[in-house]
Amino acid sequence: MLTVVAFIVALGLLIAVHEYGHYRVAVACGVKVLRFSVGFGKTVYRWQPKGSPTEFVIGAFPLGGYVKMLDEREGPVDAAERHLAFNNKPLRMRAAVVAAGPAANLLLAIFLYSLVNWIGVQEPKAVLASPVAGSVAETAGLRGGETVRKAGFVDEDLHEVHSFEDLRWLLTRGALDGRNVRLEVATSANSAAREVMLPLSNVDASQADARLFRKVGILGPWTQPLIGETVAGSAAEKSGLRQGDVVLALGDTPVVDGLQLREAIRASVQDGKPLSKPWRIDRAGQVQVIMVTPEVRQEAGAAVGRIGAYVGAPPGMVSVSYGPIEGLRNGVVRTWEVSMLTLRMMGKMVTGESSLKNLSGPLTIADYAGKSASLGLTQYLVFLALISVSLGVLNLLPLPVLDGGHLMYYLWEGVTGKSVSDTWMERLQRGGVALLLVMMSIALFNDVTRLFG
Repeated sequence: MLTVVAFIVALGLLIAVHEYGHYRVAVACGVKVLRFSVGFGKTVYRWQPKGSPTEFVIGAFPLGGYVKMLDEREGPVDAAERHLAFNNKPLRMRAAVVAAGPAANLLLAIFLYSLVNWIGVQEPKAVLASPVAGSVAETAGLRGGETVRKAGFVDEDLHEVHSFEDLRWLLTRGALDGRNVRLEVATSANSAAREVMLPLSNVDASQADARLFRKVGILGPWTQPLIGETVAGSAAEKSGLRQGDVVLALGDTPVVDGLQLREAIRASVQDGKPLSKPWRIDRAGQVQVIMVTPEVRQEAGAAVGRIGAYVGAPPGMVSVSYGPIEGLRNGVVRTWEVSMLTLRMMGKMVTGESSLKNLSGPLTIADYAGKSASLGLTQYLVFLALISVSLGVLNLLPLPVLDGGHLMYYLWEGVTGKSVSDTWMERLQRGGVALLLVMMSIALFNDVTRLFG
């Protein structure tokens, strides 16, 4: 239920803001707006303010919306109202009305990111977990437990890292853009810092998924290798593990953190059979050795080890917040960075440098809406900001059925002095609809594969 509600609220808000951008600028330009609709299909609710020419409507299906303006191309217009028709407005006004929708989404994203910065959010500390074996991070010399103090791209100055989320965002941009990243790390508060370079330009980033971060090698923040609640009858209980045990070593291999322990448990299978190992644990200050035999489970066609217990303590957290000016500035910067990253990813998909599997549709959006809402208000606001940026950028693409396509028509009109002919308009519209349907089909297929595959 939370997923459904969070999804409907997200779509309703983002679509309403987008259409309100069109509506507000149209009214400011003297265009008569006949209808403002959020959603399609059967009308659920409608109202018309006294003295207003605009009918406001909520449709049954919240997967879009529209602003219907007085326009001679869509029907006869009374001579007394021709000056109110959209098609009779100057080119600059028509372009402004069309661009206002995507602009409203980008402004909403800036506000939401800024709001999160002002409210403050609890985020994991920028302390690194053990890197994945053979990954870029391990090859660069990271071992786990290092605190990242500063980070940046190799051709830029280093900036303070406030939390693990700051670092994750930098690594994401670096991997997808093929830019190397420098980290200033220290093993303790009093130790001298050293610099580490991660050559992310060598990473295959054709798919922005979990496998990409496994290649980078930094999957999460450091956590204590603690055994949490155990399942009755599980391998953990049968082996004698108890909640609160701190794992010091598996066989002769010291355990640094919870991530390393989880990876080791997963890998404790050979030829489809579990591998028993002596675990050295700290139980209430007493060091003990326990022989642990995991259970074998099948995941995505591969045999992995499981012990039936929560592994790893929650990461250390830090409160991150900013003042009014800095919070707003960071909101603008984050919106710009996400917009540019979105455009670059779309460009790479067009050129074949990036996989079409990166396209996501309504099922994935709904899934993330529910998950982010369950984590709290600030996480949901960040999700809304991200989708708002995506909606704004998508609508600016030069596809005939989108706002960007109409702006493309106006650019042609501004350069040549004449509008696109009706014949070409119809051809381009049909092509745009076909391309959009293909994109939506791919996104929906990816959703089903990702969520149910």
